[in-house]
Amino acid sequence: MKEADVKMIKMSDVQTQPIEWLWYPFIPYGKLTIIQGDPGDGKTTLALNIAAKLSNGKGLENEIMKQEPVTIIYQTAEDGLADTVKPRLENAEADCSKILVIDESSKLLSMTDERLEKALIQTNAKVLILDPIQAYLGGGIDMNRANEARNITKQLGILSEKYQCAILLIGHMNKAAGNKVVYRGMGSIDFFAVARSVLLVGRVKGEPDIRAVVQIKNNIAAFGHSKAFRLSEKGFE
Repeated sequence: MKEADVKMIKMSDVQTQPIEWLWYPFIPYGKLTIIQGDPGDGKTTLALNIAAKLSNGKGLENEIMKQEPVTIIYQTAEDGLADTVKPRLENAEADCSKILVIDESSKLLSMTDERLEKALIQTNAKVLILDPIQAYLGGGIDMNRANEARNITKQLGILSEKYQCAILLIGHMNKAAGNKVVYRGMGSIDFFAVARSVLLVGRVKGEPDIRAVVQIKNNIAAFGHSKAFRLSEKGFE
């Protein structure tokens, strides 16, 4: 029996399309972005305030014009929805009707869970946040094995591209002091490799209320200038 021909794609048949940005050049639509840093340094605070602004149709910086309100799916395995997440969103003046959570009460969610795609179709969400990466690997997945890490993140990347959704993965740093920051992300380096943009959130020495946001990877545009945000009694700015 003759073997079937390998299915090929001619690059001449591929329709060129520009990359669209949620926040240029930090968070692209249709790609994976990692936000990583040490525990307590403000990764979740940044993600929640991004969600809050987008839910109201606000740009992430003053010079960015307002846009249409965006629907966000926010999954967290570390904070209670009622006593932590909702109060923080309210403090950020979010439109909570635009921020949705897949119910995990009967079954925990994973990166390969079919409910992710169903939820994106159902809600037309433009942003999906998984906080933290480690909690959504699924049973039996070893995040330190390159082939397993690349496989599940690749599947997530395909989902992001298919629905032109910005997927944000929140990642903790490991304790390997002295290593390059790229090697301090939890698990295999392949998480870092598949993401198109990686943002590092960290403390500023001598400034207890200020966090720096530094882009340490960008495959699809010039690197963005470092940003900073303040955590104070007035909230996020």
